[in-house]
Amino acid sequence: MESSEPHGADKSSIETTQTEFNALILRHKAMIWHICSDYRLGNVWNTEDCVQEVIISLWRSFKSFEGRSSEKTWVWRVATNTMLKLRRKDVRSPQTEPIETENADKQDDNDPDDDSSQQLQQLIDALPEESGTVIRAFLDGFSYKEIAEMTNSSVGAVAMRIVRIKQKLRVMFERENNP
Repeated sequence: MESSEPHGADKSSIETTQTEFNALILRHKAMIWHICSDYRLGNVWNTEDCVQEVIISLWRSFKSFEGRSSEKTWVWRVATNTMLKLRRKDVRSPQTEPIETENADKQDDNDPDDDSSQQLQQLIDALPEESGTVIRAFLDGFSYKEIAEMTNSSVGAVAMRIVRIKQKLRVMFERENNP
């Protein structure tokens, strides 16, 4: 009698894999959402699409994760690569205007922290893709060692790169705010 499970896998191993994967997603769902929303793909719908694409990418590579890096680093790398792929695809697609929501009307336009955060986000968006990825990882609280693992660099190279990116952001900020 042939098994109806794919590739001869038994039902308990498939259920175990699914349970482990679900737990992984629950542990890292906030980071996945943050990565997808941080890159400003457009509107909430695009962020949700990005999250779904990240989950699909994680599922496809779940069994091949060998644990050579931390689980968090691996999820971050898959999520970032998936988001960057979507972003490149989005650049080639026609842009549409997002639909305004009720919350947009309730925003306080005079909040300086919100303005600074938005300006920083815009400056980071203007950086080359690799620099933006490194500085976002740094801002997300990853250690130099973790960023080095994610980018296949040395810790020293990451440290120097972050210093240079910060300097570049500072210059960009000053140019924009002191015409």
